[in-house]
Amino acid sequence: MSDGNTLRAWWQDPVDYRWLVATLAARSALGPLKILIGIAGAAIAVMGAVIAGTSVGPPGDPGIASIIGVLSGTLWAVRWWLFPWPNRTESLLLIACADVLFTVEFLQLQDRLFGAMGTVLLLVTGSYLSFFHSARALAAHSVWSVLSVLVLSARIATGGGEVRLAVAVALLLASVAVAMPAFQLLYWLLRTESLSDPLTELLNRRGLENRLPQLMDRSPAICVICFDLDRFKNVNDTWGHSIGDAVLARTARRLRAAAGDSTVVARTGGEEFVVAAPIDAAAARVEAERLCQVVAEPSETTVMVTASVGVAVFDATTCPQCQHPAPDRLLQCADAAMYRAKQSGGNLVVVDDLTPLPNHHHPHEDDRR
Repeated sequence: MSDGNTLRAWWQDPVDYRWLVATLAARSALGPLKILIGIAGAAIAVMGAVIAGTSVGPPGDPGIASIIGVLSGTLWAVRWWLFPWPNRTESLLLIACADVLFTVEFLQLQDRLFGAMGTVLLLVTGSYLSFFHSARALAAHSVWSVLSVLVLSARIATGGGEVRLAVAVALLLASVAVAMPAFQLLYWLLRTESLSDPLTELLNRRGLENRLPQLMDRSPAICVICFDLDRFKNVNDTWGHSIGDAVLARTARRLRAAAGDSTVVARTGGEEFVVAAPIDAAAARVEAERLCQVVAEPSETTVMVTASVGVAVFDATTCPQCQHPAPDRLLQCADAAMYRAKQSGGNLVVVDDLTPLPNHHHPHEDDRR
């Protein structure tokens, strides 16, 4: 991937917030992280109480600005310690409020140098955004951070301080704010690599678990197609693993090219692939048959393979009151249908329609090729 394509992909990546939170929860990391984030708010509240009424802090003893700062830090800690992890919208609102509060509070400090250096706290909220939210959200934060640094540094010069000191502080703090997108890009590259299959450059199973919920959220109808190459062990035993790898890479290229840009394509196991597409029940079988033929097309080499194909489809347009199945259930049903196709001899498509009928019967349809 070229540098331009990499940057474009990073900028356009929506980031699956729910998947990140679920992953942390599954590894028992969410609780400790909530405690640490709450401690940060408590520390800010304590700092506000310590500098209240001093020559460094806001005017007054303690003064309205100090009271607001201490109260905000306390409420922040209480929110993170006593309530569930916020959803995506609340998470963004919390960080936006923290950014604005930091800047407004440090503008109130009588010691202008201390106030300017306080903008380093924006690095904390930026770090949170770098992990949980998109490049666009971080870009907005970075713009706010740079503007805050410029305003607070200008206060040093206009308040009788040295201009060179103000410039030095501005350059120091701005460099930190500008560096945050670079750190997020590096993290995004590592995360993307961990979600990709190195041989085929498709998504791996973890990447599929990341992308499939996003596709389901955007589409009322969803079709998951599982492929298992028939008798692939014979390919490895006859031609060797290097030829087997070439066949897997060829299959990946064919599926990626044939499936289209609106689909999610992944390699989930040795010779297993998954295509998830926003298509309805009526088109699901036709699409699965077409992709099955694509896999089996003659090649420039003598190694040809066929696939056993299982399809699970849910179409909310035919049942508006029906609840979407979980992504895991779609994958399990498609996988089970694929095994029925394999047990029937392979090179076969089996479709499982998950959309309930009025009597809640789930039909299973088998077609032989």
